[in-house]
Amino acid sequence: MSTQPVTLMVARRVALGRYQDFMHWLDEGRELAADFPGYLGSGILAPPPGDDQYQIIFRFQDDRTLARWEHSASRRAWLSRGTGLFESPQEQRASGIDGWFSAPGPRTPPRWKQAIAIWLAFFPVSLLFQMVFGEALASLPLLPRILANTLMLTPVMVFFFIPLVTRLLAPWLQAQSGRKLRLRARRG
Repeated sequence: MSTQPVTLMVARRVALGRYQDFMHWLDEGRELAADFPGYLGSGILAPPPGDDQYQIIFRFQDDRTLARWEHSASRRAWLSRGTGLFESPQEQRASGIDGWFSAPGPRTPPRWKQAIAIWLAFFPVSLLFQMVFGEALASLPLLPRILANTLMLTPVMVFFFIPLVTRLLAPWLQAQSGRKLRLRARRG
């Protein structure tokens, strides 16, 4: 069992005509998960235009705390109340940073691609943060200034910008290396 943070990613397609009920049900599930020990956060990624598959992300402290929530009576009751609101549920687990880069299929992008994706999310957000709050925080000593920066930026990065950038870069992140692609093209 993993002792590092674990992400449970669930994909669900909204049943026709049930959008409002589905969104209310999702909010109820997030509130339910928040009451469990080891809960680190959750988020909902809306589908791109023309799609109806929502990505729901739950983060827990480790495998043990996620399992406790997954097998709880309250979660089973919540899932039961969702009957008829969604179709085609799919679940995937990831530990640590790999959770940000998981996509359907068996491959996780190489670390160098992960590093570039994180930097592409972090640099503009950090720059904007410094432009907006830099002067206000400049008078603080180094430790409180860095603490304020990380406390404000980490949730924004983890729940919004890194998932956004990884979704936008998914074709590149999941692409095979150029050499492998060329070899396959010659054989085909």
